[in-house]
Amino acid sequence: MRVRIRGNRRLEGTVKVSGAKNSAVAIIPAAVLADEPLTVRNVPDIQDVRTLIGILQEIGYHTSFRDNVLHIRQIAEINPEIKSEDVKKLRGSYYFLGAFLGRLGRVKMFTSGGCNLGHRPINFHLDGFRKLGAEVSEEGEKISIQAPKLEGSRIDLDFPSVGATINLLLASVMAEGETTINNAAIEPEIVDVGNFLKSMGADIEGLGSPEIKVKGLKRLHGTDFTISPDRIEAGTFLLLGALSEGGGITVRNAEVGKMTALLNLLQEIGCRLEIKGNEIFIQTGKNLKPFRVTTKPYPGFPTDLGQLATVLMLVIDGTSSLKETIFSNRFSHVNELKKMGADIRVEGDTIFVNGPCALKKATIVAHDLRCAAALILASTLCPEETVIENIEVLLRGYENPIQKFKSLGLDIELE
Repeated sequence: MRVRIRGNRRLEGTVKVSGAKNSAVAIIPAAVLADEPLTVRNVPDIQDVRTLIGILQEIGYHTSFRDNVLHIRQIAEINPEIKSEDVKKLRGSYYFLGAFLGRLGRVKMFTSGGCNLGHRPINFHLDGFRKLGAEVSEEGEKISIQAPKLEGSRIDLDFPSVGATINLLLASVMAEGETTINNAAIEPEIVDVGNFLKSMGADIEGLGSPEIKVKGLKRLHGTDFTISPDRIEAGTFLLLGALSEGGGITVRNAEVGKMTALLNLLQEIGCRLEIKGNEIFIQTGKNLKPFRVTTKPYPGFPTDLGQLATVLMLVIDGTSSLKETIFSNRFSHVNELKKMGADIRVEGDTIFVNGPCALKKATIVAHDLRCAAALILASTLCPEETVIENIEVLLRGYENPIQKFKSLGLDIELE
């Protein structure tokens, strides 16, 4: 799939943020921990969600997904071996490891996939499972984990990994005794997943702090839970607003308190921001200041917005830079921007941009989810037609993105 975009910087209007992708891809696998039907609301209608729903159906669940509401009900005995190769399509499928381990005490599945962002080891997850009493083995492309009995333990993470923190939460909520996860990640999506588990009866303390305590229970019940808004999607459209020269963009359904790092940056470089409740209005400034930013775990600047922030650098006079500290291969957009004429380079773990850059038409390739979003933002800066190939990666994580960009005045067509 591809999109054709004819650039236009005079974008304006209002866009509503969907449910958080990074919460949904963990909450759907976590549903297997409940022994009763449950409902999840504000679920983004994205490809990753559709893939996970398909896996649920294959392992013994009936699902109904309409108008962002997902109903889940077990209708057959769960096979501890997930045979579907769809788990290879997204990284988030590895949350079935923790969920199955917690519910069944064993699991076997293909290793998960997703965007190629470099070295993304799951050793933190596996080491934590071992601390709970599980045995882990690899059999070709598959990973097998079993624990006759899960017992609470103290788990000290070497790095505050979001994925490991969530997976260990899923495994420990039904382990015997108390589990302490030290150096836990504190991202809002972890709090979202933790609150989902608590709504099913889980005994969890310390969500949003580096130390989480979990007291295991024998069962979890059904629930009706609403996923929080997606802070990365909100950030995507705020950065678009900083690039645009129209009457400004209003982002609705944004959780302002979870976006401090980005909002502070936008204000510091000269953007105009107006915040009213869960709405953020942004309008670009006349002379935006060059900036240096480093991606960090929450509450620092999110790695998921790093590639998009470098696009903003293209319109700013002077040298700006982005230092990437989370992933080793989050520079896939750089060569694509070079094809458009951008003065951009990578040195080690840092991207440097000398702006402003006059972009020209080109055919470019989206290599991963956030790369795709960054290239769309860059295409708004080129008055000629830009073609972006492999745009299906965008649909993995953004709900109705083409329609949302069109609503702001962008000439964009999906082919």
